[in-house]
Amino acid sequence: AMVPRGVCSPRALLAAAAGRLTGGGGGSGSYRQRRLLLCSALNRSSTAAARLREWRPVLLRAYSTQPESKEHSIIKNDERGSGPSEVREFQAETRMLLDIVARSLYSEKEVFVRELISNASDALEKLRYVRLTEPDSLSTHSAASPLEIHIATDKLANTFTIQDTGIGMTREEMVNNLGTIARSGSKEFLKKLAANDTNAGSIIGQFGVGFYSAFMVAERVEVFSQSCCADAKAVRWSSDGSGRYEISEAEGVQEGTKIVLHLKPEFSDFADGDFVGKVIEKYSNFVGSPIYLNGQQVNTLQALWLLEPREVTQAQHDEFYRYISGAFDVPRFTVHFCTDVPLSIRCLLYIPEGKPGLFDMSRENDGVALYSRKVLIKPKAEILPKWLRFVKGIVESEDIPLNLSREILQDSALIRKIRSVIVGRLIKHLARCAEKEPEKYSSFYRDYGVFLKEGILATHEQAEKEEIAQLLQFESSLQPAGERVTLADYCGRMKEGQRDIYYLAAPSRQLAETSPYFEAVRARDVEVLFCLEPYDELLLAQLRQFGRKNITSVEKEMRRDAEESHQEPAELLGLAEWLKTELGPMVHKVKVTRRLQKHPCLVSVEEMAAARHFVKTSLQSFSEEERYRLLEPTLEINPEHPIIAKLAALRTSEPELARKLARQVFGNAMLTAGLVDDPRKVTSELNDLLTALLEKL
Repeated sequence: AMVPRGVCSPRALLAAAAGRLTGGGGGSGSYRQRRLLLCSALNRSSTAAARLREWRPVLLRAYSTQPESKEHSIIKNDERGSGPSEVREFQAETRMLLDIVARSLYSEKEVFVRELISNASDALEKLRYVRLTEPDSLSTHSAASPLEIHIATDKLANTFTIQDTGIGMTREEMVNNLGTIARSGSKEFLKKLAANDTNAGSIIGQFGVGFYSAFMVAERVEVFSQSCCADAKAVRWSSDGSGRYEISEAEGVQEGTKIVLHLKPEFSDFADGDFVGKVIEKYSNFVGSPIYLNGQQVNTLQALWLLEPREVTQAQHDEFYRYISGAFDVPRFTVHFCTDVPLSIRCLLYIPEGKPGLFDMSRENDGVALYSRKVLIKPKAEILPKWLRFVKGIVESEDIPLNLSREILQDSALIRKIRSVIVGRLIKHLARCAEKEPEKYSSFYRDYGVFLKEGILATHEQAEKEEIAQLLQFESSLQPAGERVTLADYCGRMKEGQRDIYYLAAPSRQLAETSPYFEAVRARDVEVLFCLEPYDELLLAQLRQFGRKNITSVEKEMRRDAEESHQEPAELLGLAEWLKTELGPMVHKVKVTRRLQKHPCLVSVEEMAAARHFVKTSLQSFSEEERYRLLEPTLEINPEHPIIAKLAALRTSEPELARKLARQVFGNAMLTAGLVDDPRKVTSELNDLLTALLEKL
């Protein structure tokens, strides 16, 4: 389909294309065929291309199957230089800066879009300020024009254009802002770079040199600007980034600034509207002024985190949560706050309603995005500690520079302060929910309690551990099964003079309540927390203290009591010595205890929680003799129990049977203590004992 020679009118071209497809009828032909023909015509007609460029959307609209939407664009391509132009050399520091940009200052080239939009937004804010403070200095148009940012992409010309209706620049301002860095902080930027104390990408945003990021993707950059000041002349600036720039007066320039990037061939993606739209949505979706891309507004969401919490409805929260998280549920908890002391922070965080999945448990990065002045700095900012990676939301602080490296995010004192404030607010909010909405919080704790425990295990500072520990919940010996209490609840019920918070680890509530260790402390009428979930025991052992109270396992308390000397009859002492001889290296000591009633004996070791963890993780690499030597178990026997009484009698009448019974009793005690890695060993000895008993019948 060739374009007829001499056809220059867009409407004539449209008619010619339609006639070619339909044989003059103008009605048939597939949408795909018609669109291909029009694109072909635009590409092949060199004489008409320049005039058709601005008509291209109109031509394609005529053959589109999509419903028509209202377009709004101020980009007209009427600008041109006028009068003599002047060629100038960039300042030495600026040339160095451009060279840095050429060597990939930014790891992601797309951030130039963010930088240019941020500059345009700043220009709009400056005009807004001048309107309030110096309205008489403005031209009639600048005093009333809408504050907008427009972006246009052109695949045929391979250009990216951004235009704002902001304050604009005079010739002098353009030379100072674009051709030299004498008045900016960029000299300091270069000093820092030369000192090699950080990487360039981590500090460029602090010094306002983001405009030069355009040269990463453009082989030539044109800037047209008309100052808002009355009687100011329009200016054109152009450079290929090689060390020189051209500046002249201009005509046909609207008030504000327009930047045209003539893209390098390898960056033609930025001439694609769909691609650029995704970049804008990623980085600049919440910029305060409207952003139009090829005539359509693309930033329609409101920055809820900048509003007062009472102004935001639950429906708005639900919609915003789904947008930032990509989820389909609703937030379980919402934490929305603003603070100016000690830092300026605007924060909107959500805890999902849905349960965490396998990938949520193993995911390394959090779901919190970091913004500065409504511009995205980092989508997964690691602003929160890893144990809070289930939290979704946005954190904004004007104190944060526009570009941060991973190292600065992790090590910056500023980031640590922000993290401390946010974590503290989150914990306070959850603690308040636990008090006012206990059922809702209990549901949250069942789903996300493992993350809180991870936080305690991963945190080194005791104060931070105890802060998170406010949110922990455990079953208690004083409460019905299924009901949980906090450590603060426990401390509030402690008896006068009690210095310790006691806990007992067991696989289930039933086993905890029938444990010999619980029996031994029940007579003292103290409350005991039951650790029924994996690693709860290790968690409390590492926590160590809460509210200046020691956290102590009942096994350790029993061992402490056992160190007190009691005078026992010689017969019982003889039984204890016999057991020590028969069990040999398997036991460190054998003692008589009066604290048991229903159980024949128990085993105690130093730091029972650590011993159990050792058995589960490391015991396989040691021989049996080495295991017992490392554990040093103490066997405590209850002389009132029938098994122990019968054992005392059998050791003289049936010594072989007594030996088997002694080993079985000790094995049962080790099994109850959770210090046996393979229960089959105990059952094997039980079978030997049963066989010996049957032979006696």
